[in-house]
Amino acid sequence: MHASPAVALRAEPIESDAPHRDEVVRALQERIRGMQRTRLDSRALPTHEALTGLLPGGALAAGGSYAVDGSTTLALGLAQGPSAAGAWCAIVGMPDLGVEAVAGLGLDLERVVLVPHPGEQWLSVVSALVDVVTVVIVRPPRRASGAAKLSDSAASKLSARLRQREGALVSIGDWPGADARLAVTASNWVGLGSGFGHLQARQVSVASSSKSWAGRPRSRRLWLPGPGQQVAVVEARNEGAARRLRSAAG
Repeated sequence: MHASPAVALRAEPIESDAPHRDEVVRALQERIRGMQRTRLDSRALPTHEALTGLLPGGALAAGGSYAVDGSTTLALGLAQGPSAAGAWCAIVGMPDLGVEAVAGLGLDLERVVLVPHPGEQWLSVVSALVDVVTVVIVRPPRRASGAAKLSDSAASKLSARLRQREGALVSIGDWPGADARLAVTASNWVGLGSGFGHLQARQVSVASSSKSWAGRPRSRRLWLPGPGQQVAVVEARNEGAARRLRSAAG
């Protein structure tokens, strides 16, 4: 594999208002296909082990869509497993997201396509990317006054495309017909004292709901991120570590 094309993809993100966006997308398709396969060998896309209990089937489903509320880190964590397995991922509509944060969560930057400013045609950009990458993480644009939200019919068409291409979509924000909806319901940073110290880790409570669970939501306490900047389940020994961090900061 040659690393230089991937570096160029990161350094030259797709802009939907560029004069030759279609040509850029086609070039992207050729470059990814020329470097390696973009699909995994299973219809289940294994995610981070700390998140498996929050998803139907314990993994992202090929062709599935997911809505995440309250945490970009949680959305990126869902893509960590497919990325580690060699899949390509795309991140759309997050201009303030740094590559350090992406790499810190275990995504392989050589297989990440960044589209920070998709513009008004963001849905077309997402549809084009679904054709060539395995996981697309998107932050839909906020509704301006009078602007229409994503319609159910548009989401349905994109879902059909995802099933055909065996990819998965993770939306930071609502997504019509999502297979599962995850939300951070409580958050507690550790490492800060009374006016001093620095943030070292965060514990969160994550609730997940899915139509396949017949109205029985699930929840899990997570480090998001932990002291080592990794996602992990909060266990008894982790609780002790959190208390020690708070004690040291205070």
